[in-house]
Amino acid sequence: MERIEDELIRRSEPESLVSVTVGRFMSTLLSARPKKLRESVSRIYPDSQKGSSGSIDEALWFLENCVRHASERDDAMDEILVPIIEHTLRFKESKHGNPAMILLNWLFQDEVLFQAVSRNLSKVILRNEDRFLALGWCLLIRSLVECEDTADQGFWNGIREKHSMFVKIVSSSVPHLLMIVRNGSILQDGYEVPSRLSVSAADCLLSITGALAKRDNTLVNRPKPSAVTGSHQPVALIPNISEKTKNHSPLPGDSNSEANCILWNHLEELTLLVQCLFAWNRKTRLLHAKGLSQVLKWLEELKELHGSSQKEAGTEVSTGGALLLSCWKHYSVLLHMEDQKFSKISKELLEQYLSGIKYYSESYPQGCSDTKTGGIETQKFFLNCLCLLLGRFEGKKFESILSEFGMKLVPCLLQQLRSNNEEISDGVIAIFKAVFFKLQSQSGDSFSDTMCVDVVIPSLLHLLDERDGAAKAISVLLADYCFKNADNNCLSEVLQRLVSGTTVQRLNSMDVISEVILMSKHSFPSRIPWKEIADCLLKCIGDEETYIRQQTSELLKSIEPSIVLPDLVTIIYSPNGKVSSATETLLGVLIHHKEDSDVICMLLTCLSNTQALDTSENNGHSKEGSTFDSDLVLKLIPEWARSVQNWGSLIGPFLDKMFLEPSNAIMVRFLSCISEHLADASDMVLLHVLSHMKEQDKVDEIFISRSDTKSSVDKTKLEKSLFDHLCPLLILRLLPQRVFDDIDSSTIYGKFLSGDSMNDYQDIKFEDCQCIAAFILERAFSKFEFEEVRKLSAELCGRIHPQVLFPTVFLQLEKATELQDSLKIKACLFSICTSLVVSGWESFSHSVTPKIRKVLENILLWPSDEDEISKVQHGCIDCLALMICAELQHLKSSKGKETSGNSVLDYTIHCLIEDRSNCSSIRKLNTEHLTGGNLPFRLCMANVIISACQKIPESCKKTFARKALPPLVHSLEVISLPEVRAACIQVLFSAMYHLKSTLLPVSSDLLKLSLRFLEKGSEKEKLAGAKLMASLMASEDVILESISEGLLEARSVLSKASLSDPSRDVREVCAKLLACITPS
Repeated sequence: MERIEDELIRRSEPESLVSVTVGRFMSTLLSARPKKLRESVSRIYPDSQKGSSGSIDEALWFLENCVRHASERDDAMDEILVPIIEHTLRFKESKHGNPAMILLNWLFQDEVLFQAVSRNLSKVILRNEDRFLALGWCLLIRSLVECEDTADQGFWNGIREKHSMFVKIVSSSVPHLLMIVRNGSILQDGYEVPSRLSVSAADCLLSITGALAKRDNTLVNRPKPSAVTGSHQPVALIPNISEKTKNHSPLPGDSNSEANCILWNHLEELTLLVQCLFAWNRKTRLLHAKGLSQVLKWLEELKELHGSSQKEAGTEVSTGGALLLSCWKHYSVLLHMEDQKFSKISKELLEQYLSGIKYYSESYPQGCSDTKTGGIETQKFFLNCLCLLLGRFEGKKFESILSEFGMKLVPCLLQQLRSNNEEISDGVIAIFKAVFFKLQSQSGDSFSDTMCVDVVIPSLLHLLDERDGAAKAISVLLADYCFKNADNNCLSEVLQRLVSGTTVQRLNSMDVISEVILMSKHSFPSRIPWKEIADCLLKCIGDEETYIRQQTSELLKSIEPSIVLPDLVTIIYSPNGKVSSATETLLGVLIHHKEDSDVICMLLTCLSNTQALDTSENNGHSKEGSTFDSDLVLKLIPEWARSVQNWGSLIGPFLDKMFLEPSNAIMVRFLSCISEHLADASDMVLLHVLSHMKEQDKVDEIFISRSDTKSSVDKTKLEKSLFDHLCPLLILRLLPQRVFDDIDSSTIYGKFLSGDSMNDYQDIKFEDCQCIAAFILERAFSKFEFEEVRKLSAELCGRIHPQVLFPTVFLQLEKATELQDSLKIKACLFSICTSLVVSGWESFSHSVTPKIRKVLENILLWPSDEDEISKVQHGCIDCLALMICAELQHLKSSKGKETSGNSVLDYTIHCLIEDRSNCSSIRKLNTEHLTGGNLPFRLCMANVIISACQKIPESCKKTFARKALPPLVHSLEVISLPEVRAACIQVLFSAMYHLKSTLLPVSSDLLKLSLRFLEKGSEKEKLAGAKLMASLMASEDVILESISEGLLEARSVLSKASLSDPSRDVREVCAKLLACITPS
């Protein structure tokens, strides 16, 4: 039987039979009880004789022969190794060990078998893509690599003696393991989540590379952390760059320099591994991820600084290699994703790292020459180990560690904050954040509350008393704590320091509050007491410290405007000297929320409320009156408006607020500040206004009959109706003229564009045209409308394009004149006057203007025995005067070319100075009133010229003087009526008063005229002459110089008149003039 089985093993055919036999024996061995298997391998060596049939001893003998024959032929051992790997997955831990491990330990005792099994084991994963097999392989290799650290060392001699060689052999699998790690995760909610296989592969890779780093220096052989003394050389993680070319001989006690070089050769794989570990941990284990990011940074810097020196060193250990060995033996333990042994060594490691931090802090203080290589960098290493270690603890385990080590940990970490090293500070802050976060998760636990409130927070707040790196570092930490624990006293303490602390405390507290608000930027509303924060910041407005003042303005922008705006407006209007700073802050808030209509509306409401409060407080002080000045705030609006990009979202809400508060003068002032921007979006504005107009009630006889002005309720309603009707008109008045100049705007002109509504007289009905122009025309001409609305509508009519306005108004004016409807006539005159002022020549040159003049002249012929008629005639006079101004402006712009025989100025002068008027435009009506050469009409013409003198623009004064004065001066010789002569002199006085030095060429003639009429004229002429002389004497120096030769004669005339003139008024005026030119 033995011979048959031996032959069976040696024969290559049939292979299936060999596999069956191997499988049967492997099943026997792997299914054996670990204790029994250990007994068997203890008495049998790989070269022992075959045991009895069917026994474990026989199976061991068969296994040894199979392995040895496969080794001799260099065959694969998958039939043996695959069952061992698969069994590793199914096996549950036993105090007697894993049968797979027991078998491998037995085989490893023979050098030949060890080499064969190890090399086949390292390659089996490369030949097989089965994920289940790969998982078992990772677990098995990790067990073999870490078997060195187990108890019962005597039994595992096979693995222990061959450990270094085995690690070197399986290190060839590192690239494949890394491939499994990198391909073994999925993306979930933006984060990488590893598979079970990738986790095991990562842990296996860490065990292999950690074993390369540890050499013979295992954890159990390392000195206790308390033994760290000055005799130990500092571990520098990033030595001086100048050392990067220095090669070092192997470290004392290093028995495997080749293994160390192998580790360095896997530096790239280690870097990629840490990248994967960071991606897996960055969501769930923040502190651990922080440590991983620092390890990753260190590995990249290590490669950059020492990559070339390692190549030159060959198998020698360079500085970079030594650093990698020194640190990776720690990192490889701390980076494991799964480690059942970790809890047993965690406290010892924590003690070691705290002792290391303390030792290097004391031995290498800031300013020491060795700080870079010996102190700071090593402190960073131990601190990073602390992050990795503490980052692995969760829940009660973390609390337990903190309970035991907290009183050591907190002072140690606080001391590190004073190192003024940014990386160290970041590490400390990360640890404290984790402490806060994990203790908060134990909310309600007395220890957690005590640890944070009584130990950590007071210690951190104490650091705010100095303006140094520590204070800068903890500002973010405290802010994070305050943000997550707003109901805690910590935030109140910070705010108290901000308001009433020392300068340093206030500066540091401002940093904390800045971070709190930054964290809360996208979390409003939250538990943060925004009102309390805002109140404290508002107290800092105008602070003597520039940083606090500027930061206050910046922070208030980020707080909900409803909390900030009312108080800001109050500060601006309070006499506390902070107006300038508060104004700047307010502007910053507005620009920050530049396209939020609610913020601007809120500001306007605050402004209105402040105005109302000021008005009520000043009701009892009528002499002083209100001191409220809305411009203090509204002057900011233009600058805010320049920052706005999208007006489309703002205009609607602004207009709606205006419609809701039609009596709010603040709204009108505000809209006037943005009128140009409203014009740029005029289509939207006009449609909004038009829509509102359509919804308004019409003021008619029914409306008037329902209103009882004696009732206070109806009075209020009537007042509200008045403002409601004024509101859209006020908005239209705010718009620049260019909006109304758009003749193609259907919203403004509607059916007027077709000309159908201009052909014959009819009442303007808004319902017929449904446009802005019809709306304002209807209200301007409505006899039932509020007077204020009529006046404003008439003014707005003047802004309508002349092509629409003049035909329409002429028909209305003509009919109203026939009916002597003074209300409608005044509306027509007001609109025409406004149009002449706004559009000038374009209005005056319209084809119906001559017809309008005829109507005006006809009105001027009416007897002015009634007050309303007198008012209407004054309107006609102003209208003709404005026509003269428009005519002269055109004459000036056309470089002196006269208009073709239709000059209003010439015609007016002609009507004034001709005793027998042949004014063809005057209708021969009421001839019984035209006696005396139509004196009232001629006096009206004089008033037209006087009105023109008052209204003439500066650029047209010379043209006016050239055209008007010569005929007037010459006509005084021939005019027969003294009233007309007096009127002409009055015209000359008005011209002299308003045109001043423009009349220099005729100033001497005017003096002579005044003297002549003082001597020989009627009382009216004398008074007019005296006024003319007074005007000459009050003019500029050039005029006085021009008339100086006639002053002697003037003195004589005045002296005589002041003594002997029959009129007391003339005597008094002449006496006063004489006093002016008589030397004292």
